[in-house]
Amino acid sequence: MNGIGGEEVTARAGPARPLEWKFAQVFGERAFGEEVQEVDIISAIEFDKTGDHLATGDRGGRVVLFNRTDTRDHGGNRRDLEMADYSPSRHPEFHYKTEFQSHEPEFDYLKSLEIEEKINKIRWCQTANSALFLLSTNDKTIKFWKVQEKKVKKVCDMNVDPSKALGNGIVCSSISTSSKPCIANGGCVNRTFNYLSTDFSFPPGGIPFLHLPRVMSHETSLVARCRRIYAHAHDYHINSISNNSDGETFISADDLRINLWNLEISSQSFNIVDVKPANMEDLTEVITSAEFHPTHCNMLAYSSSKGSIRLIDLRQSALCTYFKIIFTEIIASISDIKFSKDGRHLLSRDYMTLKLWDINMESVPVATFQVHEHLRPKLCDLYENDSIFDKFECCLSGDGLRVATGSYSNLFRVFGCSEGSTEATTLEANKNPMRRQVQIPSRPSRSLGSLSRVGRRDSSGADTNGNAFDFMTKLLHLAWHPTENSLACATSNSLYMYYA
Repeated sequence: MNGIGGEEVTARAGPARPLEWKFAQVFGERAFGEEVQEVDIISAIEFDKTGDHLATGDRGGRVVLFNRTDTRDHGGNRRDLEMADYSPSRHPEFHYKTEFQSHEPEFDYLKSLEIEEKINKIRWCQTANSALFLLSTNDKTIKFWKVQEKKVKKVCDMNVDPSKALGNGIVCSSISTSSKPCIANGGCVNRTFNYLSTDFSFPPGGIPFLHLPRVMSHETSLVARCRRIYAHAHDYHINSISNNSDGETFISADDLRINLWNLEISSQSFNIVDVKPANMEDLTEVITSAEFHPTHCNMLAYSSSKGSIRLIDLRQSALCTYFKIIFTEIIASISDIKFSKDGRHLLSRDYMTLKLWDINMESVPVATFQVHEHLRPKLCDLYENDSIFDKFECCLSGDGLRVATGSYSNLFRVFGCSEGSTEATTLEANKNPMRRQVQIPSRPSRSLGSLSRVGRRDSSGADTNGNAFDFMTKLLHLAWHPTENSLACATSNSLYMYYA
């Protein structure tokens, strides 16, 4: 693939070999028959650019952070690794770092509307001074968080035993430098206040000397602080936020509008896309997802419920009424779009398929991957039980050679998208992922005339092994590590991680 701006990826001789996926770890695994609280269900997942940190959000408004630990444990110095004949195969391992309450349930009294605390999206921002920054949003409000380690300081070596000191500062009967457990700000765990008591006496001969208490730095703790709140800019539910490559701005999108924000200014935003008609009865489509280009700060893409993706250039107009339609033949609503790392390709996910697009080629996709083609005979049933409105996310590997998306029965699928690749792997999100090979025809080449459908139709409503699908268990959210073949998948309240 050739990247924009002269970047070029070296062509590989032949397709990449299919990956052998292995289970790495799981967080929040539930026991058989255990009931899951709705507030614990994961609703967002995101790696940072380095891949050393992972964030998840849930329906209870909490953000949980994980950090990678195996890079410190395996290492050795750089020279030893360079002299080795092989690169050490490290097992990706993440540990719980911290969590904080990002959003609380609110009520809009003007509209008589309850705003739930569920985290819709999380996006990492640039780090600074060893502090982590991220954006999180629910349906209406975006928050900018700073997470940083701070040393907990405590006051020790008091002139008197704090447990015997009175509330008005008069000392008790003895001087002590007791080493009883201290708490923050110099207090003591078992301290009792007796403001009305006069039962005290000075020691014989008075107090011989006074010394200054010492402030001691003890263990460090992670502190999450909300730096800014971006509110009152969306009349409809926010479905996307995306950072700009300039590190200063980001966009937020709801059903009808896309706004541009500056990270340092929370009091105003600029509306750059508005699809709201003068008469709401004329409304024919809504915005479903939006994302900035990874390297060009003036370009962004957004998808609609009519199956179109629009690529716009902020240099052409302040209000983007002109756009370039990437494609038009998809008839299903697009639930998610993702740029490749080099920005040359765009991955889209609708209910039935996964499509890879070249942003310089508008007519047809580079590759099409059938995900739910076997469910086509059951679309009426899926509409009746609302499953057809499920919004599955998609992701690309850092090298751009593979794509992945989720499905029902807690399955996720990995496809090879390099020329000539026939890789199509289906795994189940559990400790022992059952590998299932999807029978597909030869991979489509990059010539426009040879693009063919991938997958097969199955009228039984079952997966490729004949197992019935469970529409109540679905894998909607997943993320690919930016530099390694490692996947994080969220099913209900559990976070599963796999590597290859």
